[in-house]
Amino acid sequence: MKKARSNCPISCSLEIFGDKWTLLILRDVMLRGKSSYGEFLESEEKIATNILADRLKLLESEGVLSKKVSPENKSKYIYSLTEKGVDLLPVIIEIMDWGAKYNANCPRRELGKRIEKDKAEVIEEYLAKLKGDV
Repeated sequence: MKKARSNCPISCSLEIFGDKWTLLILRDVMLRGKSSYGEFLESEEKIATNILADRLKLLESEGVLSKKVSPENKSKYIYSLTEKGVDLLPVIIEIMDWGAKYNANCPRRELGKRIEKDKAEVIEEYLAKLKGDV
């Protein structure tokens, strides 16, 4: 990690997650089961290829994601969460819930409705799934 702006924990976290793309990549891995470069490019937000490559490299260098060669296709990489990455699930869920609560243009879909009803249960369910992958 490069030198942080300050020793404030929020500032240190923003060094990794201080842009929208990084959080959207984490959303895709955690909640949508995406694991390859091509799958990330298919997200509705349309991330540029250079930004995607940069953010994946950052997340890997920070120990949030790990990268392995796909057993089916040796020219393809598969990204997965590390334990450090899995620990971010409650944060991602909270950001998602907050966005749905305070932005009328972001209606709650199926998962959002489940989060609104029982956030702790959803977090527990996804943690169990994700920890099975780590």
